[in-house]
Amino acid sequence: MTDPVTFSVALSNETATAHLMADLALLIGPGDVITLSGDLGAGKTAAARAMIRYLAGDDAAEVPSPTFTLAQTYDLPPYPLVHADLYRVNDPAELEEIGLSPLPEGTVALIEWPERAPDALPTDRIDIALSHRPALGSSSRAAEITGHGKAAAQVTRLKALRQFLTDAGYAEARRQRMAGDASTRSYARLLRDDGVVILMNSPRRPDGPAVYQGQSYSAAVHLAEDVRPFVAIANGLRERGFSAPVIHQADLDEGFLITEDFGSAGFIEGDPPSPIPERYQVAADMLAALHRKHLPETLPLTPHSDYAIPTFDTDAMLVEIGLMLEWYLPDRGAEPAESIRQEFIAMWRDLLDRSLADVRTWVMRDFHSPNLIWLDERRDIAKVGIIDFQDAVRGPAAYDLVSLLQDARIDVPEQIELMLLTRYIKARLASDDTFDPAHFAQLYAIMSAQRNTRLLGTFARLNRRDGKPQYLRHQPRIWTYLNRSLAHPALGRFRAWYATHVPPPAS
Repeated sequence: MTDPVTFSVALSNETATAHLMADLALLIGPGDVITLSGDLGAGKTAAARAMIRYLAGDDAAEVPSPTFTLAQTYDLPPYPLVHADLYRVNDPAELEEIGLSPLPEGTVALIEWPERAPDALPTDRIDIALSHRPALGSSSRAAEITGHGKAAAQVTRLKALRQFLTDAGYAEARRQRMAGDASTRSYARLLRDDGVVILMNSPRRPDGPAVYQGQSYSAAVHLAEDVRPFVAIANGLRERGFSAPVIHQADLDEGFLITEDFGSAGFIEGDPPSPIPERYQVAADMLAALHRKHLPETLPLTPHSDYAIPTFDTDAMLVEIGLMLEWYLPDRGAEPAESIRQEFIAMWRDLLDRSLADVRTWVMRDFHSPNLIWLDERRDIAKVGIIDFQDAVRGPAAYDLVSLLQDARIDVPEQIELMLLTRYIKARLASDDTFDPAHFAQLYAIMSAQRNTRLLGTFARLNRRDGKPQYLRHQPRIWTYLNRSLAHPALGRFRAWYATHVPPPAS
């Protein structure tokens, strides 16, 4: 059993309370339980209201006290949240009547007056005890925050985050929630009179089971396990004239960064969203410019340490495409026999071994619309702001072009894809007469087949393992891209194998 972790915070006013609850919101997720205790008027409801408004992204959202309803549920952008007040609960059995026993799954619970039903509280929880501090002013409070069980680590991290913000001079900055992604990272904008920056919370990636030749999945495919790659690659890109965020403050051990804010102007528009062709053209030009450069294998990280960019080799790519066997095929009721699995891996290994001998460049891996910001005030390719590159590897230049032109989350019409593929090839030819367009087009098709095979498995895994069914809606699009690439003559054997063994996604 983990020992509880406690620390105290002085809260001079409701704004300070709102900052505390926003910082805590950055570190929690579905299933977490936070209790709020204290005398009448200690600020329990104000604290709960601050967190709900932060998560809703609405400072004026109506958040009434649940004193009479006992429980109020909010369907917030990141996850559902239930706000409960147990003051009028006389018998713990009443919790079942109002849907709090057991606590709903996949929901954050904010519980006022937890002492009214102590036996109903989970072992893993965060307790916030609020008390008046009249000597410091009528609106002053103190908060004693305790993490029990698994939540002890969250409270330890909250204390570290608060210290990081204080040291960086942002303790008093207003917090504004930003949408996250499929990772364990979370983000907030920090607003001061002198401007806006972004706070990144990037906890060290937890190791999964060592099932890939003694390695976890993240290690086997070279996913960043901490914030160091982000810092090294960001600095490396900027030094070469590309637009990656400036790192204003970093705690490399804890995984906290304060970075430049590129704003929110994107590369897509409309409903349903579609590419803005002029912006996609500049993004293709940016990739061509990057791929023309001689890029090092190692980058400086601190004055006394470097970061070695991993190689995106055959073994890593095979682990990725294996997600189709592990997750997508079983999800579609097509559990493959061992002989089928071996044939699939052998077929891919042969192709990749023959295809990955090219000169390697930096591969961002997720160079697509959610991770690109349009910087209109800059010039030429510097207009392309890149915000996601911590998983960068050394690999084939075609990979990031596939990420851009076969965007997993929006439909890229085939005519735009072909136009931009041609534009990229012409840009490469203009500066390198040894560049082989036919060979590059073949590698583009192979990387498309590899990436989209992996994505079908990834999205099935996000649904089944992580409870994120929203990713399944992208599978039909991925299927279209996959079949587009399998039409290349170099992939004839794969086209036949997939037609025989891989059912299409549910429509």
